[in-house]
Amino acid sequence: MTITGTASWNPKALDEIVANDGGRPVLFTNARIVTMDPLIGTMTGADVLFVGSLIVGVGPGIVTAAEDDNAIVVDCTGMTVVPAVVDAVALAGGRGSRPEYVATLTPGNTADFLVVPDELAPDVPSAIAVLGSRPEQVRALVAAGRPVLWAGADAPGRATAPETGIPAAPDLTGSPRVGVWVDRKGFLHQELAADGRYDETRGGRPHAYQGRFWIDGDRIDYLDDLGFWAYGEFRGEELHHAGYVMTLG
Repeated sequence: MTITGTASWNPKALDEIVANDGGRPVLFTNARIVTMDPLIGTMTGADVLFVGSLIVGVGPGIVTAAEDDNAIVVDCTGMTVVPAVVDAVALAGGRGSRPEYVATLTPGNTADFLVVPDELAPDVPSAIAVLGSRPEQVRALVAAGRPVLWAGADAPGRATAPETGIPAAPDLTGSPRVGVWVDRKGFLHQELAADGRYDETRGGRPHAYQGRFWIDGDRIDYLDDLGFWAYGEFRGEELHHAGYVMTLG
């Protein structure tokens, strides 16, 4: 089977989405939509409407309201839209209620989805397999409302993956996050040094763990000298790591 026409698939809509600052709604319309939501199910001739990174509507007939709101419209005739990520835990019955489901095309969830021709998408696994086996047939891959792939090629301005390999040690001289972080009970002392090394004291045992760390925004990644990786998160004046909540001592 040969699927053609990807090169010219909705080029004007792509330009508008790339230029969009998040204020204009975006509507993928007239598609077969496999929501993976247990209540909504699968619909044909339906629409997905999102604003910024969030889905705000799914179902038939949204196009009328979207046009009133000056939405960017993407015609998906002959296309199937599926979640870009599959919630395997939900599929296996491992989540107790619908609000716990993630990776479904449900209003309120993140706009992460894949668009492929109907012929290549009898089900969600088949649609996702197109990414690896026939990426040139991907009409759109959208992550948090932004195009990643479009018409079988990289979308303009898409995010780039980090380079492989362990990054060089950062220079954190003057960083407000350098210092000794201490948990509320005084059990854990974690020193973050300006040369990108950390040194933990646990329960009075010095040098319990030592290694390298990198800070990216509010995330901190640790590579221990023993070889394992861990992470933490800065939340305001606190550092959350492995169940501990620490503040600068």
